[in-house]
Formats: sequence, structure tokens, C-alpha cells
Amino acid sequence: MILSLFRKNTATEPVYAIYSAIVAQSRQPVFYADWNVPDTVTGRFDMISLHMALLFRRLRAEQGGQKAFSQAVFDLFFKDMDRSLREMGVTDLGVPKKIQKMGNIFFGLLAAINEAMDRRDSAALGAVLVRNIFDDANGDHVVALAAYLLAQDDALAAQSAEAIMAGSITFEATA
Repeated sequence: MILSLFRKNTATEPVYAIYSAIVAQSRQPVFYADWNVPDTVTGRFDMISLHMALLFRRLRAEQGGQKAFSQAVFDLFFKDMDRSLREMGVTDLGVPKKIQKMGNIFFGLLAAINEAMDRRDSAALGAVLVRNIFDDANGDHVVALAAYLLAQDDALAAQSAEAIMAGSITFEATA
């Protein structure tokens, strides 16, 4: 019984692998240096949220364990956000309020992205990005990020759900 506390939980390894890949992709310098995503806590949250949305889009139509897997990745995402907020000095009373606000932002972004991407409407996707990510709509950075998201959506569609849920995801190169 006590030995089970020290065993590796193989069911969570793929969840951690996918979340780690999403975070690594979200930290690509091109987003911040070339495409004007604010290099702030909020900007980094936004980039992780965009990549999480891509994952959820890929798994939403699958049959099987994708809902449980998606939920586990989502839970890990917000557990990580909780940890980050605490490291930044947010109090125990303040963390739940901030997490709730972040959840609302994430779900609003997910719904807006899904609508635009389902229609393959890069102009509508750009408008979503301007409202949620960028401080201004001027420049090629909005077009570049919208094109990137559509390309990543296509790249993820070509990957099997089984491989993703086993912990393997590949994002296309950013530049």
C-alpha cells in the first residue's frame, strides 16, 4: 500500500508531456520578438491559452478518452497557473479570484477562436487576436499569428489522437 505512493503514475506522464510541449512552444521567441505579443505574464498566459485551444480543437471530435485527457491537461494548466500566481506573491485569498478570471478569459478566447477557425476566417481570427492578445491592430504581426494558428490547426489535425494522448505532439516551426 505505501509503496504505491512512490510509484510513477504512468497515466499522467502523457498529460505532463503534452503540457510541457505546449509551454515550450508558447515560449518561442518569435511570438514576442517578431510578432509583438507582449512579453509579460499576461502575454505568456495568452500564448499558452492559444496552444491549449489548438489542442482542445484537435481532440474535441474524437471518440474515447479524449475528454478525460483534455480535462487532465486543462487541470494541469490551471494548477500551474495557481502555482505561478503564488510564486508571484498573490495571497491565498487572491488566488481563487485570479484563477476564476483567468478561466473566464480562457473560455472566452476558446469560444471566439473556435468560431473563427471553424470558418477558416483569418480576418475574424485576426480580430479575436486583436481583442485578446494585442494592444493594437496595426502591423503584420496579427496576420502572422493568425496564419500560424491556422497552420498549426492543420498540422495537429494530421496527428493521431492516440499519439497525442500518449504524450506526443508536434508543432510546426514558427519561423
